[in-house]
Amino acid sequence: MKNTELIKRIVIDPTICHGKPVIRGLRYPVQNILELLASGMSHEEILEDYEDLEKEDLLAALLFAAKMTEVKNISKLIA
Repeated sequence: MKNTELIKRIVIDPTICHGKPVIRGLRYPVQNILELLASGMSHEEILEDYEDLEKEDLLAALLFAAKMTEVKNISKLIA
């Protein structure tokens, strides 16, 4: 799957999770997925625990995080 298709899996909607980026509108914030990955959980473990997620959703979360690092000035994001 191309990156342009992966990133479409990330939804930002003010009516879902207070506008946080989520996976396919499923109320799984990207932040939570990244925290699970950072904790050392494998893709397989996450997919077993969250059966409605797909491998591409995890890749989309990682791609979203990578895109966020392209921001030139994060001072407004962490203020």
